[in-house]
Amino acid sequence: MTLELGAPEFIPEGQTVNKELYLEILKRLRDAIRRKRPEKWATKDWFILHDNAPPHRALIVQKYLARHSVTTLEHPPYFPDIAPADVYLFPRLKMKLKGHRSVDSDEVIENVTKQLKDDSKIDSRSVLNS
Repeated sequence: MTLELGAPEFIPEGQTVNKELYLEILKRLRDAIRRKRPEKWATKDWFILHDNAPPHRALIVQKYLARHSVTTLEHPPYFPDIAPADVYLFPRLKMKLKGHRSVDSDEVIENVTKQLKDDSKIDSRSVLNS
């Protein structure tokens, strides 16, 4: 599956991602997969990689994922530096944005979104296996 489900979601400045907000994000993600990747939806050929953040471990989130038969890959505890995004995505973004000064958070969001769209054809298996 490619990382091409649409524009990334940015949480408003100062807002905390709690279990209720994360559950709403998961609902939107499932809907986006159903609409934009019907072949993956039909075969359930997709998964979510969770780290050990409290919203990911919350009971209401776990029940929702189980009720909808969503496959999750659990991030091993105590190994935060082996997260694929930390190893592959963030250094790449940092390199592409190096030297660019943003005047506000809206410009940061705009620049990050542009870079993610440019890289949207990246195969998630290459991210997970790198």
